[in-house]
Amino acid sequence: MKKYILLAFFIPFLGNAQFKKLVKQAKQKVTTTTNSKTATSSLDIGAALKEALNNGVTKEVSKLTATDGFYKNEAVKILMPEELQKVDKTLRKMGMGNLADEGIKSLNRAAESAVKEATPIFVTSIKNMSITDAKNILMGSDNAATTYLQQSTTTALYSKFSPVVKESVSKVGADQIWSGIISQYNSLPLVSKVNPDIVDYVTNKALDGVFKMIAVEEKDIRGNLSARTSGLLKSVFALQDKK
Repeated sequence: MKKYILLAFFIPFLGNAQFKKLVKQAKQKVTTTTNSKTATSSLDIGAALKEALNNGVTKEVSKLTATDGFYKNEAVKILMPEELQKVDKTLRKMGMGNLADEGIKSLNRAAESAVKEATPIFVTSIKNMSITDAKNILMGSDNAATTYLQQSTTTALYSKFSPVVKESVSKVGADQIWSGIISQYNSLPLVSKVNPDIVDYVTNKALDGVFKMIAVEEKDIRGNLSARTSGLLKSVFALQDKK
């Protein structure tokens, strides 16, 4: 603005060609400065969103890999499949509640083992996030970052989780436990026989738990100023606060 005022002052002393040249130079200077600020802002937004997602993966997902990370977390605890709810009730009525409890625990142990494979996949997805993705996420809903990860990693995570769950089911003895549960139930009179795909069920429930916990961290960073643990997070998420 000052440049334009000075130009106006000197107009009487300049030729038309000189005036046009100075105006062009001043506009180029203003445009370059504005674009530079925008670019820096975009880079900051991208870096802040990546930091926030990394925090969610490091802080929340790592909790799920610990013993009882699923089993003692009511938000993500894996219960019996819907088609086996009747199995659970029947076993407990028949005095076999311990067998049902062991079955549920084994499912959660399998999920805890599988989630250890998640971090590298998340890291790759976060690295590949574009500036446009970051801007849309920042100004999006409270779970926009989680949704981005969900859309960009679910297929890869399922492929990675499924064989680990299958191996873990065997490792923690869940296959024998569930074979016993299903055999016991199917041997009861007047019941419909069941044979659920436990591996597929646990894999999907493990995925649900992972994204649920990342969403918790994202919501905290968006709504809780004290959760913004770096200057970058504070400055960038302040833009979201103004929307």
